[in-house]
Amino acid sequence: MINLRTYSILDSLQPQMASFISTISKGFLPVADQACCVIEIAPGIEINRLLDVALKKTNVLPGMQVVERSYGMLEIHSDEQGDIRAAGEAILEEIDQVEENRMKPKVLTSQLIKNVTDHHAQMINRTRHGHMLLKGDTLYVLEIEPAGYAFYAANEAEKGANINLIEVRGIGAFGRVYLGGEESDIIEARNIIETKLSEISGKESSQ
Repeated sequence: MINLRTYSILDSLQPQMASFISTISKGFLPVADQACCVIEIAPGIEINRLLDVALKKTNVLPGMQVVERSYGMLEIHSDEQGDIRAAGEAILEEIDQVEENRMKPKVLTSQLIKNVTDHHAQMINRTRHGHMLLKGDTLYVLEIEPAGYAFYAANEAEKGANINLIEVRGIGAFGRVYLGGEESDIIEARNIIETKLSEISGKESSQ
């Protein structure tokens, strides 16, 4: 049986989020305002078959397909939100699941670090794929399970707050989001993320 970990529709990719995915993607690159679906399953190897189903039945493009030891993740996008929802439904039907069977996101860390030092910023910047973190910025770090919801969290933060997207890691056992900017903006982004994630229905993690 295939375990549905993440099932997330991003109705409108924000400019930074679209550019970030394009930076790390090895597939077809999304652009701002497109709709996007992120699906994460276990066992990971089955993600190949599910991407095949989505591409043959609907008009979507694949941005990412990642198979790890335990989990598989795919990201698909389209100009039409209807295409994305149809692709998601086709995948759910293929694995005999419904959206409500996904895992409910569990926030493990929601942390603010104010007035970061220049050397701390340099350490973060060495492994980032988005904006640079600067001395004096406030840094927000989110750690979440399952990992795939990191993309949704970052996109929602960008919708509602003036932030810089530093890094998003939405693959593996845990997802992480790093945001930077003015303290008031980052606090607002944190509140948005925590609220939006709490509204996602699903099954509680067994861990």
